[in-house]
Amino acid sequence: MRKWQCRFCSHVYDEAEGDPDNDIPPGTRFEDLPEDWYCPDCGAAKEDYDLIED
Repeated sequence: MRKWQCRFCSHVYDEAEGDPDNDIPPGTRFEDLPEDWYCPDCGAAKEDYDLIED
């Protein structure tokens, strides 16, 4: 599982955790998020996230 970080507010989407507040279950890959998914902290678009390299 990977982690992705918002360029604007540094929110981290963790694929292992999902986004339960927005009905995204744990284990949901970033690529499988709906196209209209947005950052729950600042409202940035999915395109505004970068993969966190380990």
